[in-house]
Amino acid sequence: MNQEYITPNAWSIIEEGFDPELVQSSESLFSLGNGAMGQRANFEEHYSGETFQGSYIAGVYYPDKTRVGWWKNGYPEYFAKVLNAPNWIGINISINNIPLDLNTCKQVKDFRRELNMKEGWYMRSFRATLSNDMEIKISTTRFLSLALDEIGSIEYQMEVLNGNAEVILQPYLDSGIKNQDSNWDDRFWNTTNITSNGDRAFIEAHTMKTNFATCTFMQSNANVAGKSVEILKEEQSETKISFYYKTELEKGEKITLTKLGGYTTSRYHNAKALIQAGNDVLDKASALGFQGLLEQQKKAWSEIWEMSDITIEGDVRAQQGIRFNIFQLNQTYLGKDSRLNIGPKGFTGEKYGGSTYWDTEAYCLPFYMATKNQNVAWSLLEYRYNHLEKAIENAAMLGFKNEAALYPMVTMNGEECHNEWEITFEEIHRNGAIAFAIYNYYRFTGDYSYIPEMGLEVLIGIARFWHQRANWSSKKGKYVILGVTGPNEYENNVNNNWYTNYLAKWCIEYALEQIEKVKEGYPTDYDRIVAHTKITDDELEQWDEVAGKMFFPKSKKHNIYLQQDGFLDKELITAEHLDKSQRPINQKWSWDRILRSPYIKQADVLQGFYFFEDHFSKEELERHFDFYEPFTVHESSLSPCVHSIQAAKLGRMEQAYRLYLRTSRLDLDDYNREVEEGLHITSMAGTWMSIVEGFGGMRVLEDKLHFYPQIPEQWDSYSFKVNFRNRIIKVIIEKESAKFHLIGNEEMTIRVNGKRLVLVPGETVSA
Repeated sequence: MNQEYITPNAWSIIEEGFDPELVQSSESLFSLGNGAMGQRANFEEHYSGETFQGSYIAGVYYPDKTRVGWWKNGYPEYFAKVLNAPNWIGINISINNIPLDLNTCKQVKDFRRELNMKEGWYMRSFRATLSNDMEIKISTTRFLSLALDEIGSIEYQMEVLNGNAEVILQPYLDSGIKNQDSNWDDRFWNTTNITSNGDRAFIEAHTMKTNFATCTFMQSNANVAGKSVEILKEEQSETKISFYYKTELEKGEKITLTKLGGYTTSRYHNAKALIQAGNDVLDKASALGFQGLLEQQKKAWSEIWEMSDITIEGDVRAQQGIRFNIFQLNQTYLGKDSRLNIGPKGFTGEKYGGSTYWDTEAYCLPFYMATKNQNVAWSLLEYRYNHLEKAIENAAMLGFKNEAALYPMVTMNGEECHNEWEITFEEIHRNGAIAFAIYNYYRFTGDYSYIPEMGLEVLIGIARFWHQRANWSSKKGKYVILGVTGPNEYENNVNNNWYTNYLAKWCIEYALEQIEKVKEGYPTDYDRIVAHTKITDDELEQWDEVAGKMFFPKSKKHNIYLQQDGFLDKELITAEHLDKSQRPINQKWSWDRILRSPYIKQADVLQGFYFFEDHFSKEELERHFDFYEPFTVHESSLSPCVHSIQAAKLGRMEQAYRLYLRTSRLDLDDYNREVEEGLHITSMAGTWMSIVEGFGGMRVLEDKLHFYPQIPEQWDSYSFKVNFRNRIIKVIIEKESAKFHLIGNEEMTIRVNGKRLVLVPGETVSA
């Protein structure tokens, strides 16, 4: 049974009632981020129950030494850990010498959390009876500033309900932090300096090995009825500093603690001036105050929603789902720094490690292209260009030559840091997603400049890899690619995964095409690239030979491409016949049993049909969808969105809607029973695609924007905006009509259901 305790609401995530069993799930669901840092929704006060403490700084990581049973040549030396950073939110509280701890309270009533997505803040309130029978009421609000992205703010208010009490509040910083997923239980942080200045405190610490210097800081003040409560004393240990506020509260009186906190790092400041940088940002935040910062926050989120919101009328659960996904994507990445990327858990957990997978190129790029300006998408592509030399080194470690490039499955700095052999060595289709993203960027933005400036060198490195990775099969009279893992990770070490082979052919052909285009149109760039890469006509002819004679496994009986050579050797029992008690199979079955089964984790052949939709007829899509989807268990977060888009294209709107709900509420309803580990950030972009590309039918065909709009039966209407080549189009789909409104200075032509429609700035046109 799915976990469905979140109250349906169009703009907020709401939990009502305290359940210790749900604490870790809610810590994920109510997470905060601002692109530069983030934190799970841990309680500010001490909690002795099961909890997953997590605060994270973008781009700060630790290379945890790889731990495997036996070493294989080419293994990465480390697995990059998304580092659990020093904690600045903590506030220990005691009432008449009894600590506030919801796990030990006699009673917790009126517990409520709200994550307000429209305005970007998180609030929690409750009434609690402590073991000494003191009854208190707590209300706390916090947010991470988008405008001042090194700082967050907390307003913590407590009221005594049933008598007078001595109250102690201790806001603190703590760098004695460990990762839950440490391989060797190593210490990741070295604390070097703890200091204070008035109501401000600072902990300087650096990461072991990578030596990122950080300063975690706080400023606090407390007041009762508008009168300040002075800091009574300060306490320090090797990794912790706290301020000590003590006061007597009468029944009905409230004490309010305001706490500012955050991080400055050597990524953006001189490592020797981090305390000064912390003071500078605290000065700016203090001048605004909690309410001023909050108003600034509301304005910043209003600007984000103005472009990225999707409205749905008539279905509040669907509306809540899409806004939750859009909100988390914007909390994770805003495109300000091309050294950063979109981690699969964002700032909500540690699982998977690394800051980027192929998810970014395959799923996230379309969202950022259409809801931001093209500079944000450019930053994502620049990230890969900046890692090209490392990709060449990664390939060389595996025996590839001539500057062939294999981009890592998981990375922080361009080096491969994933250490499962069937992924690290075999899930090589990731290379193709990066090439496709370059093509997709040009297709959508119309900006070709990335290819001569950066992209062509990436395409050449990738084409060289595919040329060397394929080998000639005398038996087949074709080039084959052996020993791979496709997107369906429930098959390892298979031969001729169709998706991988098709990507390899396409990558080579696309690289050849771009070489000619740059040669003709950008001779200066072409000469520079030839001099650097030393490509020759003979080499290009060899590429062309491999692409032209690539093998694709087929079934004449089913008239389909086979997922891989041996797929029909499996016992082909569809997923509907699986006992529900055996789901998800990745938690119930042995890996041996999974590998021998026909069950598909996520779109594999159908991922190819998604990328290269215009290469195949609708009838071909239908045949392949009808064959493969029944074997698909959708146990990857990346699975439902692709299938939803394709079901919509086939006119199967009820199925498309069900799959949309699954992708949009994957975490909210905890379909995969793992949300306590963190959210599925990258798949959230697939939720956006499910509506815009699936129901809205948006495509770029022959350099024109096309729409094939449909609407689920459950909805009254929906709307979204896309930024297409610096012109913003608002699309409104109703039961009986589709309307388009152009925001810009020039008219433009689009196609709706194949028919030409002229849009005039400021006017709404019906189709």
